[in-house]
Formats: sequence, structure tokens, C-alpha cells
Amino acid sequence: MTGSLVARYSGLMPTPGPPPAPKRYVLRRSAPAKSYRIDYYRELNAEQQAVVFAPDGPTVVVAGAGSGKTRTLVYRVSRLVEDGIAPEALLLLTFTNRAAKEMTRRVEGLLGADLARMTAGTFHSVGARLLRPHAELLGYRPNFSILDSEDSKDLLESATSDLGIPITERRFPKGDLLRAIVSFAANTGQKVDAIVGRDYPHLLSQLEAVRAVIRRYLERKVLANAMDYDDLLLNWKRLLETHPEVRKALATRFRSVLVDEFQDVNHLQSEIVDLLAKDSEQRNVMVVGDDAQSIYSFRGADAEALLGFPDRYPGATIYRLETNYRSTPEILKLADASIAHNVRRYEKTLVATRDPGVPVAVVGARDLAQQAEFVAQRVLELRDEGTPLSEIGVLYRAHFQALELQIELTRRGIPYEVRSGLRFFEQAHVKDVLAHLRLLVNPKDEMSFKRALKLLPKVGERTAAVLWEAVSEAPEPLAAFLALELGKAPAGARAGLLRFRETMKTLKKPSYFSSPAEAIRYVVDDGGYGDVAKGKFPNHSARLDDLEALAQFALAYDDCGRFLEEVTLFGDPVGEDQVAGEDDDERLVLSSVHQAKGLEWKAVFVLGLQEDRFPNLRAARTPEGLEEERRLFYVAVTRAKDELMLVHPLSAYDRYGVVVVTEPSRFLRELPETLYERWVLDETVDAALTPAPAQPLLGADPTLAADDDDPVN
Repeated sequence: MTGSLVARYSGLMPTPGPPPAPKRYVLRRSAPAKSYRIDYYRELNAEQQAVVFAPDGPTVVVAGAGSGKTRTLVYRVSRLVEDGIAPEALLLLTFTNRAAKEMTRRVEGLLGADLARMTAGTFHSVGARLLRPHAELLGYRPNFSILDSEDSKDLLESATSDLGIPITERRFPKGDLLRAIVSFAANTGQKVDAIVGRDYPHLLSQLEAVRAVIRRYLERKVLANAMDYDDLLLNWKRLLETHPEVRKALATRFRSVLVDEFQDVNHLQSEIVDLLAKDSEQRNVMVVGDDAQSIYSFRGADAEALLGFPDRYPGATIYRLETNYRSTPEILKLADASIAHNVRRYEKTLVATRDPGVPVAVVGARDLAQQAEFVAQRVLELRDEGTPLSEIGVLYRAHFQALELQIELTRRGIPYEVRSGLRFFEQAHVKDVLAHLRLLVNPKDEMSFKRALKLLPKVGERTAAVLWEAVSEAPEPLAAFLALELGKAPAGARAGLLRFRETMKTLKKPSYFSSPAEAIRYVVDDGGYGDVAKGKFPNHSARLDDLEALAQFALAYDDCGRFLEEVTLFGDPVGEDQVAGEDDDERLVLSSVHQAKGLEWKAVFVLGLQEDRFPNLRAARTPEGLEEERRLFYVAVTRAKDELMLVHPLSAYDRYGVVVVTEPSRFLRELPETLYERWVLDETVDAALTPAPAQPLLGADPTLAADDDDPVN
């Protein structure tokens, strides 16, 4: 069954019975009879030409990494216009308005024509344009407002207040979290109950109240004649479903529909595309994407939209862009070998246009500290060899995996920027927890006192300020707070204040002061910050992973004061002008793989390639989740142009400070040894880095080899 599934989507073998199998394209190499302004056969390679001159009908373009997808789409639109299709008959859907504007500008440059009448933009922007003339059919006025994310959050919190939802010690979710639940339900077609049960089980006891708030939120939007971002799609779909005359008019208007980055569309967006094609005689829809780069399911993206396109459009033609202009053959062979382990995919083989380069390196570091040392040293070597810092990317699965590296880069004065968000110690959840430790070390720290208090239910800036005023003149404000009579505190805040007082009393014990790791864990587990994070952040699981990584990092310290001093100095972006002789804007780039999609660097490091980290343990629990994790690894690998280094630590500390052997990621173990070169690090990374013969990925030292029968490994 697996083989037939792969064959069906590769177009190599007919599907038994109806519907008919997708067709492979046949490239016509003879020059077209018509004379064109653009010399398409000179400007494009054979694969791109086939897409540009593809006939009408449902079409899938499987565009491999670095294959010139955008260029091909631009020339496709140009050819359609040159063949007499009016710009207003074209609909181009992209994932950013910037991409739509750039493609339109490039077509106008090629043709010397004005494409202002072409409908191009994101699903949301196009939906807004198409909805206004028909708004009254859906119960809105044409001048409806559009709520941005902040507006939606505020309105959800107002809906919570409307219903008088009691704020108990188990916090009711904040507006951001409610918005994430509502949006995910809208875009995936899933029920709120199912989403809460799977992703937010801590809210199950409040499920009825969550439903009531969402109902009130929906009512208030209609009363305000307003739509949020998701409504632009939901109402577009509703318009097409419930008003066939409008759907047919749009089918007549849009002679050709083109959708970019189709691997990233969600279920709702896919349904809209299908509805637009429903009444079209030709079903003239071309979707462009790479299933191997579908990595955003956590945002609601549905890989099946692209993979299942031939099922929804019988007779669809499949084209492949496999010529890669970015990477060396060594990098592409490794990428192809990895993604081949996915069952549900379109088959393709990336073909390099570049000459052979250096082998891919697989580097086993002793631990996280040596991993950071290796990357920092190799970055400086690459720079000395002529590669600017801005042409070097360091990628990781989760933000906390770059913690040790950020500290090492700061030590060495190597300037860097974090594309995946704030520097580690600048993140809200890290600062929240560290505020408790700062107050422990410095009881006069007003900012930390107020920050910690404002995490409590019913405690805002005003209450925090009043409480600080009550104790600030005392020699030891924290001790004064611990002895303060709380009977006059707001009733809703009293329980939280009592719990916070018990937390700080416990942290004052010498056993916690001398163990910042345990102090951090106490704040998260017993002090209630874990519950705060669950109510405050939609991605609370990742935030809690960050805090556990922070605790593991703190194991090296036996004093909260020294720990805070060092992390504060590490967090300061010093040394940014210490790498002499370069532009001030030159920075090493640190990024999560999710943020790196679409980017490229001459040299790329992929960190933390150990089992249960990359692939992520939670994400890889299902076959679909594991395949997406492998796609994430594929995206990381294909960001590299010249040099690729895959790094995995051989050991790590467990929760109790015990060194444990870590297993290399299965994505490394799946690779044939002929596709990479093993690098051995000396005890001090300052020594020369030398390639070693291929050997088992757990290293030559048998004492570091994991026992395959050991369930811990």
C-alpha cells in the first residue's frame, strides 16, 4: 500500500479505477508558433518552460528548494497576459502582500504593462476585497471594520468581563490564548472542544466558560460590524457556499487562479480554492509548493491540501521543478536521502547546477558547552576564510537549544542576531521566573517585586504599586511583605498573594539560594508559574521547555547571586564592535528552522540533533508528526549553499545533574555514511578540527555508545 501511495503521487503509476491518475508532463521543445515579447526559451530552463506553457486545467507544480519557483510563477503570469488573458481575469494568491506586489512589479517590468487590475495578494486581503461588495448578503454592512490580532485579544477579554467569568486560582485564559484557540478552530475546521482537550487539557474544567466567551465574542463582532482575520476567510467560504450566483460570477471573472506556497495553506484556504474552481469549466487552478517544506501544522497548515490535490482534481497534471541553483551536490544528495524516508510525499530528486564542494560534516560534541565552543570557533574560522558573518546561519529546532551558544558568542565578542525572537534571557517567561530569584537576592528590587506580583490573578499595576509603597521604606522590603497583613488586599487577589508569599518564604531557605536550578523549578512547579504560563501563552509547552533548559543551565552554579550576575551580563549585547574591520551591520544569524524557511546562507550549522530534541518528542508521537519533523530537518539542510555542519551533543545533564548519554537524531542515523564526513573534536576545541573516517554515529569510544535495548536511550 505504501509503495502504491508514493507511486500515485509521483505520477508513475495509475490509480486503480476512477479517478484517473495525475499526468506527467511532456515538454514540447519546439518554439511556440506565436511570437512573444519575452524569450521564454532563453530565460528559463526546460522544467520552468513546461510550467509556463502548461495548458489550462488543474495543475500541481512541485517546486523543490532553490529551483526558481517565484521566477517561474512570474513568467507564467507574463505568458498568460501575452496570450491575451486580461489582467482582471487573473487571481494570484500568495502568503504575503509583499510577495504579491513583488511578483506584480516583476511582471510589469517584463511586459512593460500595467497590471493594476490583476487581483493579487494574500487570502485575507483578497477576501476583504471580494467580501465588501457582497457584505449585506452575509449580514454585514460594506464598511465593516477589520480587527487585527490586538483588537481580537481585547474584544475576547471584554467578552470575558461581560459574562463575569470568575477569576480563580486556576486562571481563566488570557485574550491571546483564547484568540489562538478560536483561530485554530476556524482555520482547521476542528471543534473547540477537541482543540482544548488535545492541546490545552488544563482548561477542560473551564470548557463551558470558554465556549460562552467565544459565543459572546462572535456576537460582539457582528454587533460592531467587524470581522477578524479569520472571519475574512470564513465569510468568503460562506459566501461561495451559500450564494451560488456569486460563486459562478467569480468563476467567470477569474479565468486563471494561481496559488503560491500551497504547502502552507490551511484547510479553510484549501476549501476556498476548491470552491472558486467548482463552477469553472476548465477548473483552471495552478498550485505551486513543495510538500517537503510543509512545516507549519502548529499554525493550522494542512499538508494534505497539496498532497491530496490530485484526488480532488482528477486528471490533474503534475510538474516538477528539480533543478537547484542554491546548493552543492553534496548537500542536495543528503537532503534527498533524508526526505526519502517519508512515505506521504511527491517524489522528486534535486539536481545541482553547481560544481561539487566540501563534504557535509557530522560533528559529535562532548556536551552542549563543547557544541557551543565548536560553533563559535568554526564561525571565526569561516570569517577568516572570507565568509562574512551575515552569510553564516545557525539553526535549531527550539529556541532554548541556542542558550549555551548565545553565551559563548557573547564571551568571544561575536555579534549575532536572533531571527527566532528575542535573545533567550529577554523573553517574557524567562524574565518572569528570574524576577523571583532577583527579588530573593535583592529584596529592594522594585521592578522584580512588581513583575512577580502582576503575574497573580487580579493584581495589576495599581495593586502592585500600592503593595510596594507599603513595604518600600522597610530595611528589608521582602521581609516586610512576608509579614504584611493581607486582609485589606482585594478579595480576588488575596489567594494569589498568599501563594506568592509562601513561594518566597520557601525560596529564602539556604537549599534554594545555593541551587538556582532547583529555585527555578520550584517557581515553575510549586510556585504556580507553570499554571500562569498555561493561561498566558498559546505556546506554553515550548515556554516550559525553555524554563527546564534554563534550570539545566543553572546546574553549573551554586549561588543564585552569581548565577543572576552572569546571565544578566550574558544578556547584554556587548562585543558587537569587537570583530574589527567589518560593517557594523554584520551579524551572525541564529534562527529556529521555522523562521529560516525561504532564507539561505553560504554556511549553515544545525544544532542539537539528538533524539527527542530534533525530532521533537511531542511532535513525533504520530506518523504524520514524525514526517513533518523530517521535513523540518530537510528545510534546515537545504538552507545551506556551500557548507553544512550537523552537530549533536553526545551527553547532557538530566534533571538531577547526572550526565547521561544522548542518542543522535534518527535523521542522522538514517543517512548513508557515504553522504557525510565525521568530524572529531579534541578535548579543547581550540585544537585543530580534523575529519575522521566514517564510523557509527555514537562515536568511536565504546563507553559513549548507547545500549539499543536500554529504554532510556
